[in-house]
Amino acid sequence: VQLQAYGGGLVQAGGSLRLSCAASGRTLSRYYVGWFRQAPGKEREFVAAISWTGDTTYYADSAKGRFIIFRDNAKNTVSLQMNSLKPDDAAVYYCASPSFPLDVGRYDYTRESSYNLWGQGTQVTVSS
Repeated sequence: VQLQAYGGGLVQAGGSLRLSCAASGRTLSRYYVGWFRQAPGKEREFVAAISWTGDTTYYADSAKGRFIIFRDNAKNTVSLQMNSLKPDDAAVYYCASPSFPLDVGRYDYTRESSYNLWGQGTQVTVSS
């Protein structure tokens, strides 16, 4: 079972990028999926998460109003649309999935400890 995050790159401040998380060996539509990021010299931090139904989403304050997390079940992917990017958004972005499918929200999906499967990360660079 693997997750693969992709879609990162270099973008100017104010621009947009769409990151996607693809799974092999796991049907993502049965799991919460979260996005986290880690900038150099900083701890990894929560960005956004989506429930397996797609009905519930969570965003870090820094992402609210600019980022959108959504599912494409046909492609078995979860994507993060990032708009109005700022230099502070530059980081390696990781997607993650928890152990338990079909969870009804027993866990705090803004916390790393709720996830046990992580993708390798994709680099986002924002030029000012």
